[in-house]
Amino acid sequence: MYVVCVSVHVKEPHVAAFLEAITANATATRGEPGNVRFDVLQQEADPTRFTLVEVYRTPGDFAAHQRTEHYFRFRDGVAEWMAEPRNGVRHFSVFPPDPGW
Repeated sequence: MYVVCVSVHVKEPHVAAFLEAITANATATRGEPGNVRFDVLQQEADPTRFTLVEVYRTPGDFAAHQRTEHYFRFRDGVAEWMAEPRNGVRHFSVFPPDPGW
């Protein structure tokens, strides 16, 4: 599996709007055939910081996600709300083992 972990820092006045936008994006992403999971985590100590954990079957499935209308809508809609640029780190899953999609 292919996992992308994205660190997000949102300007405080935009946290509620960001939560609405990311929930819509994550919900739509979960409907993509190559998506396995999309978690949205909010830090306890600093609620302006989030981690997105996106799991896809293949790197190509992630690339396809980045060409969807809901991704463009999210990316463009939240751009001005960022306290700093989003930082995505791409991984290959080691455990649990790939179920062999």
